[in-house]
Amino acid sequence: MAKKLRWVDVHDIAIELEEHHPDVDVVNLRFTDLWKWVQALPDFDDDPQKSNEKILEAIQMAWLDERS
Repeated sequence: MAKKLRWVDVHDIAIELEEHHPDVDVVNLRFTDLWKWVQALPDFDDDPQKSNEKILEAIQMAWLDERS
């Protein structure tokens, strides 16, 4: 069974997002879209209300690192 992702798993979330959304412009994405996409990941299992702008920004930066 795959590990369940939580908001604190920033790097693992970034890897999954890159696999599911390889053509997204990561620099110019909206946090509302990012928030929805994280929750839609098959292995994601955390309270949607536990996210915040700081976490979403960290995911975005990790995603940029993953892409480069």
